[in-house]
Amino acid sequence: MVRKKYTTKEIMLFVSCTIIVIFILTFYIWHQMESIRIGYEIGKLEEKVLTLRREVDELQTEKSSLLSLDRVEKIAKEELNLVEPKKEQLVYDEFIP
Repeated sequence: MVRKKYTTKEIMLFVSCTIIVIFILTFYIWHQMESIRIGYEIGKLEEKVLTLRREVDELQTEKSSLLSLDRVEKIAKEELNLVEPKKEQLVYDEFIP
């Protein structure tokens, strides 16, 4: 049986095609891994956004309770010893539309 000898050109073509296929497969696998990594990162960031939104809501609720007029008035009277102004202390400006 006689074996056919391959020319240098055929061997180089085979090697080149093999390298190209390996490069394409490597790029495809890298692309898929990056897509998965980015997906996980997006999930983590969305979770962080939800946590921060909840925290903002809690802080706004706390702000509202701290700035309630009843609480401010109580602190003004009890801790700062402020009193309601007397009628003679009030100054009115005339408002002309």
